[in-house]
Amino acid sequence: MAKTNPGRFFEDYTVGETIHHAVPRTVSGGERALYHALYPARHALYSSDEFARGCGLPASPLDDIAAFHVVFGKTVPDISLNALANLGYAEGRWLKPVYAGDTIHSTSEVIGVKQNSNGKSGVVWVRTRGRNQRNEVVLDYIRWAMVRKRDPEAPAPEPVIPTLKPALEATDLVIPQGLDFTGYDFTLAGEPHRWGDYEVGEKIDHVDGVTVEEAEHMMATRLWQNTAKVHFDTGARPDGQRLIYGGHVISMARTLSFNGLANAQIVAGLNGGTHANPCYAGDTIKAWSEVLDKAETGAPGVGALRLRLVATKGGEPFALKGEDGKYLPHVMLDLDYWALIPV
Repeated sequence: MAKTNPGRFFEDYTVGETIHHAVPRTVSGGERALYHALYPARHALYSSDEFARGCGLPASPLDDIAAFHVVFGKTVPDISLNALANLGYAEGRWLKPVYAGDTIHSTSEVIGVKQNSNGKSGVVWVRTRGRNQRNEVVLDYIRWAMVRKRDPEAPAPEPVIPTLKPALEATDLVIPQGLDFTGYDFTLAGEPHRWGDYEVGEKIDHVDGVTVEEAEHMMATRLWQNTAKVHFDTGARPDGQRLIYGGHVISMARTLSFNGLANAQIVAGLNGGTHANPCYAGDTIKAWSEVLDKAETGAPGVGALRLRLVATKGGEPFALKGEDGKYLPHVMLDLDYWALIPV
């Protein structure tokens, strides 16, 4: 009997099943320190316990995207070990902050399957939930991936394609308990811009760039216990290159967005995301944002911005798609999210 895990293939998924992912993870201040070493993360709420207490929280939480990586990494051996591509995200909500000392585990429910016309692969949709040691859901999101078939001759399952929200409403967002931006310190945060200073349709070039290094992206991916072979093994792809984990690009773009969105402190919702083109070591990641929507919230001093975050490797800022409607070759990431910001 084989002892090793070859990963799941497309025909191994059944709509309605729940997958309990292995290896819970207790996070500590070390995660914050290493995250800030790997990325230019400078949002004050995630850098200072005292600043976080001034905003009504008991301490500085783990960065929201870092929490996403912890939850996501648990799912890789069961969902995307044999994936050809991670295709998208929807309906993501951060429901509770993750603090040092919390232990996170993940489960995924299969909510859709559809075999591709070539018969060699199919698309699997899952709803993943990350829970803490009190079994409270801290993060809930949907993603879908293209997964290889083990046997191309295996019969195709009845297709089930879930209906997904094109975007979360501001009323869908969960504001962290106690969050209060009425005494927010803009000087310590690094920029004066508040909710009222941003207009729908406004675009912001975040200016700075970071070149991806081979060792750093593998260190980051190991940090989240992501085991996908394409990120580590030069023999896993025909071109012999290690593919940069898409979450590495998300983190880099989000942290680069500090320059212009320093007060967009909390990521509260994930409306959608596309990894448009691959990223490799040696690529220099730059980012720009577009304000898609604005909303008030019921929390004191707290507003919400819906933002498009685009990560690129070269090319002019604000160029996204060609006349054919396809992403331009220099666009690596197109992410649609809600952030909380002082009014």
